[in-house]
Amino acid sequence: MFRRTFWFTAGAAAGVWATTKVNRKIKQLTPESLAAQAADKAIEAGHKLKDFALDVREGMIRREAELGGALGLEAPVDPELPVRQHFAVEAADPAAPHRTLPYTSYNRNEDH
Repeated sequence: MFRRTFWFTAGAAAGVWATTKVNRKIKQLTPESLAAQAADKAIEAGHKLKDFALDVREGMIRREAELGGALGLEAPVDPELPVRQHFAVEAADPAAPHRTLPYTSYNRNEDH
């Protein structure tokens, strides 16, 4: 009698366990769940890519500083040398009048 009760209980427990596992797997394979998993993976990949880009940028800045020091590019600017002003700097001044560069387009596909 106890043997039958034991095996009946073991079979019922195994059935409940298997049903639970199958239902969890079915819920993981729904389109909504798959979309959420893909979104999570994409966000994780984006964070890893951002970290990589920041590491590369930091390495570039460090290497530029090393090269600048080795080549003497960080030396003070001689005040007697003429400084060429850039158009972008002039245009950024709000008090300066608006100027446009002469522009001639040789693009034949341009609408006239």
